[in-house]
Amino acid sequence: MQIRTLLLLGTCAASFSLQANELTEGIQDTTQMSEVVVTGTRNATDARYLPLTVTSISNETLNEHYRSSILPTVMEQTPGLFTTSRGVLGYGVSTGAAGDMKVRGVGGGAQLLVLIDGQPQYAGLMGHPIPDVYQSMMAEKVEVVRGPASLLYGSNAMGGVVNIITRQMNQDGCKTNVRLQGGSYGTFQAEGVNRFRQGGLSSVIGAQYQRTDGHRPNSAFEQFGGFASLGYEFSKNWKIVLDANVTHFNASNPGPATAPLLDNDAKITRGLASVSLNNTYQNTSGVFRAYCDWGHHRIDDGYNVGGTPTAALYKHDDYIAGITWYQSASFFKGNTVTVGIDWQHFGGSAWNANKQTGARTYLVKDAAGNVVEKQCADEVGTYVDFRQDVCEWLTVDAGLRVDWHSVIGTELVPQGGLSFHVTRDADIKALVSKGFRNPIIRDMYMFPPATTNLLPESMMNYELAYTQRIGGRAHIGANIFYIKGKNLIDRRMVNGRPRNVNTGGFKNWGIELSADYIINKHWSVNGNYSFLRMDNPIIGAPESKLYIGANYHNEKWTVAAGLQNISGLYLTTGANAQKENYTLLNATATYKVLPWLSVFAKGENLLAERYQTYDGFFMPKATFMGGVTLDI
Repeated sequence: MQIRTLLLLGTCAASFSLQANELTEGIQDTTQMSEVVVTGTRNATDARYLPLTVTSISNETLNEHYRSSILPTVMEQTPGLFTTSRGVLGYGVSTGAAGDMKVRGVGGGAQLLVLIDGQPQYAGLMGHPIPDVYQSMMAEKVEVVRGPASLLYGSNAMGGVVNIITRQMNQDGCKTNVRLQGGSYGTFQAEGVNRFRQGGLSSVIGAQYQRTDGHRPNSAFEQFGGFASLGYEFSKNWKIVLDANVTHFNASNPGPATAPLLDNDAKITRGLASVSLNNTYQNTSGVFRAYCDWGHHRIDDGYNVGGTPTAALYKHDDYIAGITWYQSASFFKGNTVTVGIDWQHFGGSAWNANKQTGARTYLVKDAAGNVVEKQCADEVGTYVDFRQDVCEWLTVDAGLRVDWHSVIGTELVPQGGLSFHVTRDADIKALVSKGFRNPIIRDMYMFPPATTNLLPESMMNYELAYTQRIGGRAHIGANIFYIKGKNLIDRRMVNGRPRNVNTGGFKNWGIELSADYIINKHWSVNGNYSFLRMDNPIIGAPESKLYIGANYHNEKWTVAAGLQNISGLYLTTGANAQKENYTLLNATATYKVLPWLSVFAKGENLLAERYQTYDGFFMPKATFMGGVTLDI
């Protein structure tokens, strides 16, 4: 079945390329700039000259289905990326949490790094991203590096990077966008963003609120928060930017359908702030940034029906403080050299608080096994990335990072790649890159399995990619990859006790295909497909993932529809591995009543599939929402 699918997709891709060439013959050629990205390199760069595979998702695409979170759309638009879900809204944290992201079967926990404008976002103790923070309203676009990005971003970028680039205002004026919607299961969402610019001063301010009763008992979710960005250009070369973001959510976990939970509730507050000094000259550009990220978690682990309520709450305070500096320069034609330094100090405190007395029982230990109030670590990385156009048809890229961890020691991260510009519109890329993840505070110092003498997880990625642009109206891409990893950290029984140990390696390989085509001024289509083969299957990683989307728009109407098929999604592994297969159909229709007022209606899972992406957590069948948007 999989071989037939691959052959069919290959035939379709070839047919698509030929038809697109035929359709564009006789059409006046229009010069279209290639996609400019910043995540695969620290400075804005034409993606043609990067050996990395980067998927870029625009603000328009992120908002065409009016979703509050970026993750469903990013998953649809990015071949090889999959995210788990558990309900109408909200991903939660701790036991029963969803939002687990994997790229090419690598991710989960702290193996995939999420950035906001290049700033790392993860819990200082637990190391994992907080998916409920990543809202569509704040995003100008999202860039996904499919594969290791540890050269530039260090630990946690082992499997890849998701970079949320926040909203901007590039011309003088003031614009306000407001969205209100409601629908199935008592779901309501409201959000607004104001963008302002006058001369050198600019600002972006946003706020959002959302809530739902949930499709299962005890699955309610509520969230509110806001963000602000203030920028000032001292001159055409220098700019300072101050950013802040605070989110609070209350999430109830209903537990698996076979063992439902009561009172498994979490109250989470997350915040971040940064100040950046940016410089841009003709032959050089760079950023100096100081930032902090913090969180307060309050969790009741709940109890099974007929059981006894817990006597204590789990609480923790975590933080990340860091400084980043990087500068890119072109010393001669076709050359770019980027050098940078990153420093992070992270950690926090965790304890059980007695519900009656408030007495604290601390859960963090030091290297000697003694209970301490808090624990922390430091990481320093320095790197250089060299890119050179050898001739018109070849670009060479090479880089090295030296990363030092205060507990683990030093890790070397090499990367090298070639970009062959076969024609003006076709490129072949070859890449060898390393990714790694240092053990996190939880692995080394928290709970009974904690072990301090752990090695970093790491992997080597080998990749070959082909991209083709056709007449300024179409784009196709294909790549094949092979990943070999080692020193994975897992929990095992050692001398009758659970311990975190480095368990061994893994091998993954696969293919990824993508295509988009602007048919005419009204119609466009896009799609992607990924196939993954794992020697050791991983929960939350599908073997096959297909997405096909179509869009129609005229002066009044906009209609967007998407069909997604997931096959071989591992819910459990082992001798009795459980897999899930399902197909989702989503559609949204928008009507512009006035130049500043639009109404919309949308439906998700219109085929009413009964499916789960996380064992025991069945997703709702068909859901419907409707609302209004105001653009002033």
